[in-house]
Amino acid sequence: MKTIITKTMGLFVLCTALFSFLAKPGGEGFEVYINNKLILQRFGDQLNKAQVIQVSEGSANDELTIKYHHCGKVGRNRVLTIRDGENKLLREIKFADVSTPSSGMSCRVRDIISFKKGTTNTVKLYYTSSELPGGRLLASIITRKVSVSVMP
Repeated sequence: MKTIITKTMGLFVLCTALFSFLAKPGGEGFEVYINNKLILQRFGDQLNKAQVIQVSEGSANDELTIKYHHCGKVGRNRVLTIRDGENKLLREIKFADVSTPSSGMSCRVRDIISFKKGTTNTVKLYYTSSELPGGRLLASIITRKVSVSVMP
């Protein structure tokens, strides 16, 4: 009898420890794709970590897609905003409302990197919607003469 109780308690403690580390389904987050290849993904606590994406000048025709997740809800009045290093608004790209949660918002890389000024080769990409009116910095985008990459 004592061994059964001990084994049951041990199994209970083990299960509790294992399940405490599982990711919770749903939640807020985003994914960034270039030509349908996932290059950046942030959820939960990682949302506030600054991220840098490097694109090459030769990738101007590549397609950039952002999928933003609002805890399973459909985002409304979705806008991608491009700002310079001093946070001045350079461009807003508005997207139509859709019926599917986390529908992709796509544009060409050139639509973003065309706003770099002089020697400054960095712009900031923000997302705003009715569900996130304050907006969120998704990434800083640096234009380089090398291929696409992500910096931690």
